[in-house]
Amino acid sequence: MKAVYIEQTGGPEMLQYGDQPKPEPGPGQALVKIAASGVNFIDTYHRSGLYKLPLPAILGSEAAGVVESLGAGVNSVSVGDRVAWAGVRGSYAEYAAVPVNQLVPVPEAVSFQDAAAALLQGMTAHYLTHSTFPLKQGHTALVHAAAGGTGRLLVQMAKMVGARVIATAGSAEKAVIAKESGADEVILYRDQDFAVETRRLSDGVDVVYDSVGASTFLKSIDCLRPRGMMVSFGNASGPVPPVEPLLLSQKGSLFLTRPTMFHYVATREDLEWRAGDVFHLMAQGKLVLRIGKVYPLADTAQAHRDLEGRMTTGKLILSI
Repeated sequence: MKAVYIEQTGGPEMLQYGDQPKPEPGPGQALVKIAASGVNFIDTYHRSGLYKLPLPAILGSEAAGVVESLGAGVNSVSVGDRVAWAGVRGSYAEYAAVPVNQLVPVPEAVSFQDAAAALLQGMTAHYLTHSTFPLKQGHTALVHAAAGGTGRLLVQMAKMVGARVIATAGSAEKAVIAKESGADEVILYRDQDFAVETRRLSDGVDVVYDSVGASTFLKSIDCLRPRGMMVSFGNASGPVPPVEPLLLSQKGSLFLTRPTMFHYVATREDLEWRAGDVFHLMAQGKLVLRIGKVYPLADTAQAHRDLEGRMTTGKLILSI
């Protein structure tokens, strides 16, 4: 089968496209013929070595497709089922053997590209808004990178529960996208000091959802009201430097968390709840995706360059 893999870490040039052995499903696994795979920042962290992997490794952790065959003891899915997953590595390939307890059904009303585009980022937005800091009507949230794949879904879910959203974006074009997603205010962070503007627009926000990392972290803390929560869930500009706990006290008895989706879908019940909500909202037209670009599998390196260049809006997809 064709796949994209790395033998050593580094830049996008480390991504190799070529033949790899077609996997066989083991006990408790299903072999899935992949139709579409999502491109996510975590894939770039694996490629660069920020998040360590045993090498060589096929990258990618999110995809949708059709069950082709079953391993021993599998009775929860059937050959021909439409399925998707997020969080199991190996999706930059024509086939993957996936534990069936990580597969979720894809409704007929949701295309494979949309399923691959929405699952990881949709469930991320879901756990951030429903569990990490459960938003309610009357809350104000600051959402960084609001025109990106996760950011757009975060804004939409926040508005569904009645929260006020102050968003940041890097250009006028991206500001329009954030507004279309429902943001109440958009700050152009390249032209304005987002901490000053956030304080002008509010008495301090209840929560900051920050996927950018190093370049926004400390100023984001200055945007919070006393006892607010700083949610750092990404490193697009680099990892956040060490933080003295005393800083949280000085800034207003703040809360700081660095969540990861793995701990929010650790049970089958949570996985089905979050994935089910995402697909249900999509099927109803209440959660609107923006697929920024679709690349052939052979062009995965360009997809990584585009993503890391922060010149994209919406989700990047590999068509397989």
